[in-house]
Amino acid sequence: MHHFNYNQPLFRPPSEAESLIFQITIGCSQNSCRFCGMYKMKRFRVRTLDEVLTEIRSVPLRYRQTVRRVFLADGDALVYPQQGLEIILDALVEAFPALTRVGAYASPNSLGTKSSEELAVLRGKKLRILYFGLESGDAETLRMVAKGYGAAEMLELCRKAQDAGMKLSITAILGLAGRGRSAQHATATAQWISALSPQYFSLLTMFVRHNDDFLASIEPLSHGEILQETHALLLLMEPQGTILRSNHVSNFLNLAGSYPKDRLRLIDSAAAALVEARRHPAWSAQIPAYSEQYY
Repeated sequence: MHHFNYNQPLFRPPSEAESLIFQITIGCSQNSCRFCGMYKMKRFRVRTLDEVLTEIRSVPLRYRQTVRRVFLADGDALVYPQQGLEIILDALVEAFPALTRVGAYASPNSLGTKSSEELAVLRGKKLRILYFGLESGDAETLRMVAKGYGAAEMLELCRKAQDAGMKLSITAILGLAGRGRSAQHATATAQWISALSPQYFSLLTMFVRHNDDFLASIEPLSHGEILQETHALLLLMEPQGTILRSNHVSNFLNLAGSYPKDRLRLIDSAAAALVEARRHPAWSAQIPAYSEQYY
């Protein structure tokens, strides 16, 4: 087995579980969102081109034919300078003849560093999917979590990526707005997703991960309230050709389907979960207990 000396902790989306990961940046170029504890222990830096190319070339020949997907880490690999990123993608295509797709996290900051033409070039070199954390479509919630970008600005940046042929996987966080703006969070997020119709839309649930100060600033939602927020979001969403997933470890209601085909089934699933929750008032009133404190 071949191993890289990753700068831990290392994160990747659930759908990249079988991908070979190359860490071309360390940390996140923004790293100021109050709710997020993923990269707070890292100082952002871009790894040198020589470091990355050496790592790619270090993969033994006997493994190379088996690599079909590659994920570029850390939290904002798209921010890598364009010329260097093109060279990395070319090296991946050369090293892994069975490669079908490269993916990466993208932030509003990194999308802002690339023109439509540059994104199209990257797509032509097999960077085909970007994972983008919207978090919320609600302006006040975005301000509260210090996202640094407004909903309309992020929508335009994501449209630019779509126009370049990129697939987008958008993430929003249930419970992010707390009790005070739950309804606004659900409504505005549904409207944003409907306006973009990304290829994928994933839901996480707010949880503890080195974000105690932020959690102390909101009234966290209970299980029952999370289900209400989920139901409201699903009811209001009207994207076209969007695959929905809530399969993160933080989610306690697993959903899978596509809009508009499975819209009514997804809504009914959330409604049924609400009915079941009312049969268990103690559980319904509890705050979700999932947390990550491993580093």
